[in-house]
Formats: sequence, C-alpha cells, structure tokens
Amino acid sequence: MQEYRGLDEAASALRDVLDAGEKIVFFGGAGVSTESGIPDFRSVDGLYSLSYDYPPETILSRSFADREPEPFFDFYRDRTIAPDAQPNAAHKGLVELERRGKSVTIITQNIDGLHTRAGSSDVIELHGCVDRNICTSCGYVMDAREMKATTGVPVCPGCGGRIRPDVVLYEDPLDELAIFSAIRSLREADTLIVAGTSLVVYPAAGLIDYFAGERLVVVNRDMTSRDRFADIVIRTPIAATFARALGTS
Repeated sequence: MQEYRGLDEAASALRDVLDAGEKIVFFGGAGVSTESGIPDFRSVDGLYSLSYDYPPETILSRSFADREPEPFFDFYRDRTIAPDAQPNAAHKGLVELERRGKSVTIITQNIDGLHTRAGSSDVIELHGCVDRNICTSCGYVMDAREMKATTGVPVCPGCGGRIRPDVVLYEDPLDELAIFSAIRSLREADTLIVAGTSLVVYPAAGLIDYFAGERLVVVNRDMTSRDRFADIVIRTPIAATFARALGTS
C-alpha cells in the first residue's frame, strides 16, 4: 500500500489508476459532497455536532418519522436538503471518465442527487434521494426544492395525501434492486475507487467485499478499515484531487 498526502503526487497516482481501468466503480460517501457545501454527517462540523431535542440518528429513524412527523420534516428540510448545491470536480470528473469511454458505475451512500445532476449515467443510490418525495396516495413526486419550500408536515399539492421521502432512514432496509445492482457492478469491475466514506455504515459498507478486481484506491481524509487492502491511499481533498487528475473544475 502506497499512501499519498501531497496533491500533485496523489493526482498523478489517481490518474494512472483511472487510465488503466476500463470498468470502474466509484463507491462514495458524504466526503464526496462536502466540497459542494453539504455537511458531512459524522464529522465534527457535521450534523452530529449540532444540538437538537433528539440526536440526529433518532430523528432520522423510521419509527421517529412515523411517530413525530413534524420535527422529522423540520430536520429533514433544514439539514438534509440543499437544492442550491452544485456538483464539484469529483462529480464532474466521473462524467469526464464516461466521456473518455470508460465504463463508470457510481454507488453512492449520499442522498443529495449530485451525481445524477452532474450527468453520470449509471448511479446506484443506496440510500435514496431527496429529489424524490412521493405521495403515498397518488404517486406525485415532489422534488427537493419544492419540499424545501413546505412547512410543517408536507402534503401532496394535488390530492392532499401524505408525502414520504424516498430515502432510507435508520430501521429501513436497503432497496433489494439497488443491492443487487451494486453487487453485480462490483463483481464485474477491474477498478474500485472508495472515496469520502468512513466505511462504518452497514450494510452499505460491506458491499465492497464483493470487489475482486485489480486496483483498489481509497481516497479519504481519515483512516478506514480497508486502507491496508488498498493499492494506494490518498489523503488529499477529493474534488481537488479529481480536478488535478482529470482537468475538471
């Protein structure tokens, strides 16, 4: 395992890996989006450092959402939806890889929708997306911007039915189709980039065990449980490293 802490060296090493790969899986977490202004859920500057009447992991549980919908939606709107956030150089770099003819599958734990907004064509959202808030009565889909503008417990503007965010909360199972698609992509990949994730949220983090390809790269500020298995470990900022490696911004 080779570790890089300088941006030039890290970008050069990442460029070599991406040039060699043909079927690339990018497995990303909250750290991919922090440079787009979306807070890291567990960092000292993230949601876990904030003070609420309940811990964030309690508020973002299915039982709490069903029992106390008003404080749930207050938190959901205030702390998980950022409709003005824009894709950063990491998101754009993955699109550029596709443009260069690489097969790129993104498996993301994030719910912000930035990979899709950037233009990536194969995105597996393990935990859903805030751009999909679905009426349980008529199926109307309320996007993130519309949800952000609501107050109290939102209802469908068409039929008045209850709105349910299409996101995986604590106590919810992962979508079976998303799991199947992620496993298949990991098994077929020759290159895996794990970026911006502490790899402590299961079962999502356990999916990378299905990777049996040639090149494993970890791009993360802090140590992870997979560092010792990686070919290279990069400690530099994700967006800046992709920008330098691929010429995106």
